[in-house]
Amino acid sequence: MTQTITVRGDAGSGIRFALGFGGVLAIVVGALVLLWPAKTAMVVTAIIAIYAIIAGIVYATGGIVSKTRGGWARVGLIVLGVLFIAAGIVAFANLSQTTAGLAVFLGILVGVMWIVEGITALSTLRDAASKGWSVLFAAFSIVAGIILLFAPAWGASTLWWLLGLSLLILGVINIVRAISYGRRTA
Repeated sequence: MTQTITVRGDAGSGIRFALGFGGVLAIVVGALVLLWPAKTAMVVTAIIAIYAIIAGIVYATGGIVSKTRGGWARVGLIVLGVLFIAAGIVAFANLSQTTAGLAVFLGILVGVMWIVEGITALSTLRDAASKGWSVLFAAFSIVAGIILLFAPAWGASTLWWLLGLSLLILGVINIVRAISYGRRTA
């Protein structure tokens, strides 16, 4: 015999709302990435540029108004703030080029990380319970990393599309979780 147990109260409705809201947000962002990948990437770059400007203002202000830091620390904060602000302004002035540069940088970064991950898997092979799977993982990781190093923009574009698709799928799953949250059979 089964009975349905329902989570009630503020905690249950709060969790359901968070799951549902997160799911809808993931679907919207995933759809934007898939429908307008370049424009969405530019928006992400603009958000990073805004962050750089705000962080620069915070650093520079901290250097200017600080009474407890030494002179060189204050100068360092001011210089760092000016550099952050300049980077944010340059990013806004050349948004499409900055987006392309960021994509290439991320492609190279992921490529290097995958190569290092593959080498690490090989270096820990003697401790692996399943050596065959570890070698297969290492080989794929190293090859994928090398491909990304030789075609970082293409790799970043592919990863961007996979991100959009993943967000769509995970968003739908989170909405289903929100609808069914708190109902379980005992």
